[in-house]
Amino acid sequence: MEDTIGEVAGEVWDFLEENGETSVSGVTKGVEAPGTKVYMAMGWLAREDKLEFLDKKRGNAVRLN
Repeated sequence: MEDTIGEVAGEVWDFLEENGETSVSGVTKGVEAPGTKVYMAMGWLAREDKLEFLDKKRGNAVRLN
């Protein structure tokens, strides 16, 4: 499972590097992996201090740190 989450974390990183700040739901839609795995991958990257989460008027956004 950790290998899969690590792979999805790489996809999340690539997506954000290409698209910049994106809503959390936009990341889950933009990365071709099950939503739960994308959330786990974002948590992994956040734990490593590689993501920054932002509160927006209409939800939350994420960007590379």
